[in-house]
Amino acid sequence: MQSGCGSRAKKSGDAAETQKKLEAKYDIEQERQCRYWIDSVLGENLSEKEGGMYNFAQVLKDGQILCKLLNKLSEETGGAPLVKKVNAQKMAFKQMENIEQFLKGCIAFGLKAGDCFQTADLYEAQNMSQVLVQLYALSSVAIKKGFTGPSIGVKISDENKREFSKEQIDQGKAVIGLQMGTNKGASQAGMNLGKTRAIMD
Repeated sequence: MQSGCGSRAKKSGDAAETQKKLEAKYDIEQERQCRYWIDSVLGENLSEKEGGMYNFAQVLKDGQILCKLLNKLSEETGGAPLVKKVNAQKMAFKQMENIEQFLKGCIAFGLKAGDCFQTADLYEAQNMSQVLVQLYALSSVAIKKGFTGPSIGVKISDENKREFSKEQIDQGKAVIGLQMGTNKGASQAGMNLGKTRAIMD
């Protein structure tokens, strides 16, 4: 682990293997897209800074950019700022508090808990892939809420609820779906299950 990404001891054994797998999963192209997206929404200059997992973690580590991003998306979609106070102090617990406020705000904005990273994933660069996943999910939810600015990721589909009459439902019950199978013309003739047993006299 590089300096500046936390003060934990170096991992060993299974934890080191897990960390290597997480680092191998990190996609530098997704990071580049996230940097450009944040630049476009906020007017920051992240894309000009040095790339890479640990460098991106350093840029986002204090939580200020993330909180500003969430507030901007919320305001652009007709909502109020979701992070009321963004701490500008450089103390670790204040930076982690910013990240926590961002995570809570994302849930309130409409993200699923499974799309969110944990504070240590960013603050200590333990799982930066999940940070990228959350940024993509945040963009997708913003689009669904009516954000017309730049975006990354995919648009979340809208509900397409259908109403069927009683006649249509009854007609559907009469049809045997092919997933259930059919037995027309089928028999067990010629089936052989396992070895035959020889009977000797």
